[in-house]
Amino acid sequence: MGGDMEFFERVGNRPGKPVMLDALKWDRDGLVTVVAQDATNKEVLGVAHADRVAIEKSLETGLMHYYSRSRKKLWLKGEQSGHFQKLVELRVDCDGDALLAKVRQIKANCHLGFRSCFAYRVAKARTGAWRVREVGRKVFDPKKVYGK
Repeated sequence: MGGDMEFFERVGNRPGKPVMLDALKWDRDGLVTVVAQDATNKEVLGVAHADRVAIEKSLETGLMHYYSRSRKKLWLKGEQSGHFQKLVELRVDCDGDALLAKVRQIKANCHLGFRSCFAYRVAKARTGAWRVREVGRKVFDPKKVYGK
């Protein structure tokens, strides 16, 4: 499917997971961008990618699965750390090329120990120079969790 029609036009009134998955606009690697957002406080937790299998598993299990581009494999968020994401709601953008996963995050999303991967703020200093500051809250020690 795909084409120039908007996502909802491609789905129409046809029910079913295969219809929805077929209507998504997959990139050349068969992936779609997924933004994870805390379902309660609306904080953006991170951005990842998912293939068809990852989305199917997320919908079937209620736990977020993604596709790791660096490791080239499916992964369950939290499989190593225990910091799972429980899927509350899944939304599709108008084009069908990005998903918003509203989740209940267990502990933290970021592998560096922050609750959110968006832990750095870019802002203009009084001098007029742009600066990057760490503003995220660390909630765990990655060395203890990942052994690195």
